[in-house]
Amino acid sequence: MQNARSFMSFLARAVIIGLAGAFLLVWWRPSLLGLAPTRGGLSTTAGRNPPGVEAVAAAAAPPTARSAVTTLPSFADAVARAAPAVVNIYTARVVRERNQATPLDQIFGDYWPVYRERVERSLGSGVIVDQMGTIVTNQHVIAGADSIHVQLADGRIAEATITGQDPDTDIAILDLSIRDLPIMPMGRSDTLRVGDIVLAIGNPYGLSQTVTQGIVSATGRGQLGLATFENFIQTDAAINLGNSGGALIDANGDLVGINTAVLNRSPGGPEGIGFAIPVNLVRGVMEQILAHGHVVRGWLGFVPRDLPGQPAQFGNADGGVTVDNILVKSPAFEAGIRPGDLVIGLNGDPVKNAQDLVSRIAALKPGEDVEFEGRRGNQPYKLKLKVIERPTRRTQQG
Repeated sequence: MQNARSFMSFLARAVIIGLAGAFLLVWWRPSLLGLAPTRGGLSTTAGRNPPGVEAVAAAAAPPTARSAVTTLPSFADAVARAAPAVVNIYTARVVRERNQATPLDQIFGDYWPVYRERVERSLGSGVIVDQMGTIVTNQHVIAGADSIHVQLADGRIAEATITGQDPDTDIAILDLSIRDLPIMPMGRSDTLRVGDIVLAIGNPYGLSQTVTQGIVSATGRGQLGLATFENFIQTDAAINLGNSGGALIDANGDLVGINTAVLNRSPGGPEGIGFAIPVNLVRGVMEQILAHGHVVRGWLGFVPRDLPGQPAQFGNADGGVTVDNILVKSPAFEAGIRPGDLVIGLNGDPVKNAQDLVSRIAALKPGEDVEFEGRRGNQPYKLKLKVIERPTRRTQQG
C-alpha cells in the first residue's frame, strides 16, 4: 500500500513537471502547435496569415537562382556607339564696326570715321560620317566664319575647312584633316514612327557631349520658315543653343537626323518642340556636295505664293498657288507665265501649296521637260517647260 502511494506521488510530480515544461516550450515556440503570434498576443492558424505577412516574407526572402532580375531601361550602349563621333564646333569671325559719335562731333562736326574690330564667336555641333574626316553640321553654325575649330570627344582639336554649303536645307559639309576618327553609324529616317525613342547629342552652351532623351513627336514638318526645303523630324528631346548640327539618334545608336532648331527660344515660350533634318535628306545633300561642290536642283524661275486666307500647311481645297513674281528670261517667263497666274498642276499632279511646288520642281533634273498646268482669270492653259539648274542661293523661287 505504501509503495502504491509513493508511485502515485512520483507520477503526479512527473506529470506536473512535464506539463510545466510543455507550457514553457509552447510559450517559447508557439509554432510547434501551428500557431503564429500576432499583435496583442493573439494567434491565428498556419496558412491563414494576416494581410501583408506573405508580402513581408517575400520581400525578406533572399533571391534564388530562378528569381527574375528586373533591370531599368538604359540607352548607355546607344550613346557609347554614337557619341564619340559627335564633335564640338567653335567658330570665329572678325566684325568691323564704326565707333559711335561723341558729343564733340555734334559741336564741331563729324570727325574722320574711326573703325574698330572685334571677334564674334559662336558654337555648335557636328557629326563625323566617314574616315576621311567628313563632318555634317548646320549651315547656320558656320555661316560667315573666318575660322572653324573642331574638338573631338577624345579631346583632340583641329581646324576644319568648308567643303560645301546648302543654305536651302541648312546643311554644311566640313573636312577634318586628322585621321583615326570615330564614325557615326547612319540609319534611316523614313522608317521613323511617332513615339519612337530618340536621343539628342551635342554641345549645348559649351557643355560638350550632352545627351537628352525624348520621342519622335511628328515627321514631315514643313511651313516653318527655317529653310527653303523643309521636311523636319519634330522631337521633344531638349535642343538648346549649341546643339545645332548635332546628332539625333535612335535607341540603337544610329543617326536619324541632324538637330537644327527649336520653335521658340524666348522666355515663357513653348518647350519640347525641336526639329531635326532627316538623315535621308542629309545623305542626299552630302553626296551631291562631295560630288559637285553644291546641290544640283531643278528650277523654272518664278516665285510661288499660297493663296491669301488659306493656311499654307493645309493647302488650297481647290488646288493651286499663285505666281507672285517671275524672273525675266527664265523658262517660266519665256513660256508665257506671268505674275498673278494660278498654278494648278505639275506633270498631271495637283499642287497643294507653295512649299510643295518648290520641292517638286527642285527634285526635277536640269534639261528635263515638265508639263505646267495653270489658269489666268477663268482661262486654263497647259505649257511644256524645260527645267534648268537652280541658282545656288537662298531664295523661295520655284
